[in-house]
Amino acid sequence: MKAKKIFLHSFRAKVTLALIFSLLFITGLDNLVLYEYNMRLQFKNLQEKLKIIAGTAAAQIDASLIKKVPLNKEGINSEAYKKVAAQLNKIKAANPQLKYIYTIAKTQKPGIWHFVVDPSPHIGKRTSFPGEEYEASRFPGMMKAYDGTSADNELEHDEWGTTLSGYAPIYDDNLKPVAVLGIDIDASEVNAMRSAARVKAIFVLVLVLGVSIIFGAWVSMGVTRPVKNLVKGTRKIASGDLNYKVEIKSKDEIGELAEAFNVMADNLSKSREKLHDYFYRVVQAMVRSLEAKDHYTRGHSDRVAEYAGKIAKTMGFSNDKVEMLTKAAQLHDIGKLGIHEDILNKKSGLSDVEWDLIHQHPAVGEEILKPIFLDEEMLAVVRSHHERYDGKGYPDGLKGDQINIFAQIVSVADSYDAMTSSRSYRKALSEEEAISRLKAGCGTQFNEAVVEAFVKALGNV
Repeated sequence: MKAKKIFLHSFRAKVTLALIFSLLFITGLDNLVLYEYNMRLQFKNLQEKLKIIAGTAAAQIDASLIKKVPLNKEGINSEAYKKVAAQLNKIKAANPQLKYIYTIAKTQKPGIWHFVVDPSPHIGKRTSFPGEEYEASRFPGMMKAYDGTSADNELEHDEWGTTLSGYAPIYDDNLKPVAVLGIDIDASEVNAMRSAARVKAIFVLVLVLGVSIIFGAWVSMGVTRPVKNLVKGTRKIASGDLNYKVEIKSKDEIGELAEAFNVMADNLSKSREKLHDYFYRVVQAMVRSLEAKDHYTRGHSDRVAEYAGKIAKTMGFSNDKVEMLTKAAQLHDIGKLGIHEDILNKKSGLSDVEWDLIHQHPAVGEEILKPIFLDEEMLAVVRSHHERYDGKGYPDGLKGDQINIFAQIVSVADSYDAMTSSRSYRKALSEEEAISRLKAGCGTQFNEAVVEAFVKALGNV
């Protein structure tokens, strides 16, 4: 029972059902084609039967009598007319399926023929008198009858009803056709049955087609939707979003593939976290190594990170953002690895060239971290922590809200630690003096809201 349930939810089952319904559609179409073929075959057999009856009947008619029938209304009273009519009625009695039997001949007018002998009593209509004209051009089968037996290719509709007719020439002793014998069978029932059968066949075909389309669309959606989700997931992973999860509820093979995909993405995410952590620790060690060469700056990055974390918490940022900021703050001076120690530890004033090198260290730091750390905010902290609120900072001269808020936080924390730490060229400022300078720089160098949060975090008002 369990195996049956699994099969019904499997991709294989969906494909199998799709094929079944495709075959049903093909079968329906085949039945329609077969129906049309059978109908045409039956129609052709009926045509051949009419040709045979017409040919046999024409051979029994005396052509000399046909020539003697006067071509006017009084012709029905002639002896020749009566004899031919008797022969026609005898043939009709021997073939009950015949509705009408008559003889007809060409006139001098193209496409116009005239009746010679028509003995059938047309209900509600008069008998066609000898010489009465008839538009034969409507019936291609009749027009061919002087050349040999023929029959209509379609059911014909005229003033005598719906019929199917067969024709045969009546030859004289010199084998010259003098008239045509025509026979009609009532085809109204055949026509109705043919139309009903065709409508039924088309209805079945449309029904099967509709069901096939609906079911095919359902199967297609069931197949393509999860595949699209997998494609979307693949693109997300390719763009670096390893936390994206593909949600596919199906229990078939595609569902298993989605589950395996999510496991793969999770493993990749964990691997990236481990790689980032390893790289972070390597870079962190490099920063500490850089600071260790100058006892004045030893521990600077750790203190900046601590201050930045306190500011961020005070400003109400989430724990994840605080953790990101702390890590970024610890690496904010990584770009100084590209600057020679003599410049970093120089006690006298720096030249313009040396200042240009110093101003490049935020951008250098971003380039060092960019291959591994894809977090835009983390990279913005490293690049923009020396930007000023009034737009006079470096390296990009950003202003106000153009500067990432976390970079503004690190700017305040970095400046405070620099002011409260001793340098080779000056003594450390007191906490009060440093806070006073931070407040004095609000609106020019610093964001006032960040300074207020820092003061609050330190317990000062």
